Formats: sequence, C-alpha cells, structure tokens
Amino acid sequence: MKINGRELMESSSCPHSSQHSGHCKAADSLRVSINSSVFTVDKTIVANNCDYFRALFQSGMRESRQEEVQLKCVGDLGFLVLLQVLDGERPMLNSDQIVEAIECTAFLQVPALTKHLINIINSENCLLIVHTAATYGVWELFHRAALFIRDIYTDLGEDVHTLPSKLVEYIESLLPSSYMAVCSHSPSTKLLQDVQRTVCYLDEEHKEWRVLTHLPVSTSTSMAGVAVLDNKLYIIGGVHDVSKKVVETGFCYNPVANSWSVICGPQQQRYNLSLIGHEGCLYAVGGEYNMKALSSVERYGLSDQSWSFVSSLPCPAASVVYTVAMSRIFICLWKGKGATDIHEYVPEHNRWNLVTTLIRQHSYGLHMVAYRDNLYVMRNGPREDFLQCVMDCYNLTSRQWVVMSGQYGNSKSSLFTAVVRGDSVFTLSRHVTTEYTIEEYKWRLRCEMKGFGRIGSIYTFMMRLPKATPLNAQIFNQTIHVA
Repeated sequence: MKINGRELMESSSCPHSSQHSGHCKAADSLRVSINSSVFTVDKTIVANNCDYFRALFQSGMRESRQEEVQLKCVGDLGFLVLLQVLDGERPMLNSDQIVEAIECTAFLQVPALTKHLINIINSENCLLIVHTAATYGVWELFHRAALFIRDIYTDLGEDVHTLPSKLVEYIESLLPSSYMAVCSHSPSTKLLQDVQRTVCYLDEEHKEWRVLTHLPVSTSTSMAGVAVLDNKLYIIGGVHDVSKKVVETGFCYNPVANSWSVICGPQQQRYNLSLIGHEGCLYAVGGEYNMKALSSVERYGLSDQSWSFVSSLPCPAASVVYTVAMSRIFICLWKGKGATDIHEYVPEHNRWNLVTTLIRQHSYGLHMVAYRDNLYVMRNGPREDFLQCVMDCYNLTSRQWVVMSGQYGNSKSSLFTAVVRGDSVFTLSRHVTTEYTIEEYKWRLRCEMKGFGRIGSIYTFMMRLPKATPLNAQIFNQTIHVA
C-alpha cells in the first residue's frame, strides 16, 4: 500500500527476516496496525530496541499475547522510518517523516531512532527538529539540535526567532564551537620552557588566533594522537625527541576547569598514531614503534578508564587518515598504485568493513572530513599541480563517488587540516585561515583570516570554550605571535 506516494512495507517490514528468510516465523512475529496500515515485525527485534514493546511483552496483559496490536499514538510514516533504522538503514528524511519519527521515538522510546535523528541534523531541518523534539520531550535530540543551531546561529538569521522565546533563550545560553589548533612540540623543562607550546583558539570576531592554555611540560604533541571527546582534549603518545622514545602517559585538558590531568597510556607504546574520540571511547589506531608500523588498535573507555585491544587494522599503518560521519568511524588505508581503501569500524561487531576504494594518483598528502552523509577525500594535485588540493566526494547513501569541481589551496594555504562546523569547513596554514561554505559538490570561499604562525605539523579540532572570567581572561586574550 502507499501513503503520501511512499510504498509501505508490510511483511517485508520485518527487520532481518524478509530479506533473508522471506518471512517472519509465526511465533516470533507481530502485526502492528497503524491507521489503515499493517506492519509485520519481529517481536525479538522490537522488544530489544523499543522500551514500549519490551514493557508490553513483559506486562502479562492480554495485549502481550495478541498476534496484532494497534498503535494510535504514532503515524505510519514514523513507524516505517523506525523499521528502516532497526533494519540497519540510515534514511535521509523529509519534514513529514522527521516529525512522525520524533513522535514515534518519543512514544515508543527507541534509542536507535533517536540516534539516527541526531545524525541527520542539518541547517535545513535543525529548527524543525529542535521545536518538535521539545514538543514531544525527546531531550537528547533537542539538546543536540540546539547545539547545532548555536554553532550556525548567525547564518540562520531571523529564522531562529520563529521558535518560541524559551527555546531561543536556551539556544543562546549554550556555548558555540571554537576552531582550535596546536602544533607538534616535544616535551620541555621548567627551566627551559617553550612559549610556543600552547593550545590556541580562533577569535572569529577579531579574526585572530589567541592562546587558550599552555601544554604541560612533559606533554609531547610530536607524532602524537590528538582528539576531542566529550568536549575534553586528549593527547596520547608522542615522542620525547629524535630518539623516538614514546611518552608513556596521556594528557587530558578540561576547558571548563581550565586544567590538565594525566591518564594512562595505551598498552602498546606507539607514535605516529591516529586518535579518534567516539561515543565515550578513545581509539588509538595503528602508528609505529621501533620504526615498525603497527596494525593494532586499542580502545580507552571513559567509564572504566582502561585500554583494551580491539580488532586490528586490515594492514599495518601509521598516521591513519580518519573521520566520523553519521556516528560512524571511517579510515583511509593507502594501498599504493593510486588506490586508497576506505574502511568502517563497526563497534557492535568489533570489525573493520571495506566500504569503497578510490583510484586516484596523487603526489603526497591525504586528508578526509565528513559533512552530512558525504566523505570528502583530499589529496595533492598530480605532478606540477601538487600545491593544489583536489577532492573526491563519496556519498554514503548513494554509494557513489563524485569528483569535486575546481581545486583548492595554493602555496600559502592547505586543506589538509580541515574541520567541519555546521555548513562551514575551516582550514589553515601558517599564512592564512580560510572558511569555506560547503555547497553541493563545491566549497565556496567565505572568508580569510590571519594564519596560524607556527612551524611544524598542525592538529585542528573543535571545542566549546567557556566564556572568559576575570581569573582566566588574561590567558584567553593573548594573541599568538606570527613567526
């Protein structure tokens, strides 16, 4: 049957059943009636993922034994989205589907659906999502949409004030993301401190880079892993000097307390690693030790504060290029002869899956960022164009590659440190900090600001910084010196 031009699944709506076995077993199936539509679902799957059905089946009430239940609190479009998400799909939704999906996750209590709605927040739907989530009391989704709006508040203009005033007040009370940078530095000493060993943020109002905090004397950002998780900065590994002796402890910076703390390092000492922060965990990916590339991967859980090995990389690799898109971890592994494999790490199954392979010649350099359901893979132009950055875009939904139009960068700028915020992407070099607006298969220059005047490799990321207080205003307002 069809609703609003959409084909509704009936028996095929049963997650993981119709696709593989052709039908649900009678003992495990349940018919769900919504308006004039009937869906056949797998009872185990909906019980494991929906608090409503779990409580229903455990209640002992008459409805728990019926072969068909009727839902009056949700719409069929929203329930269809629910089934798609439980079946492993990640559908992009229109306005009607978003509203009904929020209504569905509010009444049926479906964390997987809430997570998917968080993943698809963008500049076109953020106002709708924040208002609808507030109406139905889906507070995690509401907060995440409000944070997104805060980050692009200026771009939305007067549209923000179409929201109820209490929602606007809440959004304005949140801290926006700031573009951050730190260069590679070896440890210093108290007697011979390096004034360049600082973490900096971009003051967008004055288009200046300013010092936020100094690195602890024993911290190394040279060949280290740097990542942000739960709005805290983590630095893992790194080397002391040219001997490549690894710094064994990790460091964490809390911007709210303006303080550093020490955490334990990975079980396998490593440098040239990639550090990924994702859903309450840090991942130390690959790297080197004793001049040998590593394939091992370790995960650090914030809850238990310990490292454990997870599934290794398909091959040993150092300085692994990565990004997180739609709450999914992706990495690039260079195979040679112009081939780059993109793999996804699936935490639920603890495995790496090959997603796609990009065949392109490039001279050196590789970087990847995510925007919505797109992966942007950046590389230097071939041969004489090596100072130009060219890009290819892989869409996770369509599973298609598109060559980006034009080239980006020159000898004074670089896209190999790109970070996305809202509909913008920030890049920087020693000479210029550039903000681009991301359009369909093109990045349009938005503005240029002062460069990050430091030598060495640059790590960039986003953090939400508290407003300066009289105690830390002096630190916040130090403009960095351009070399």
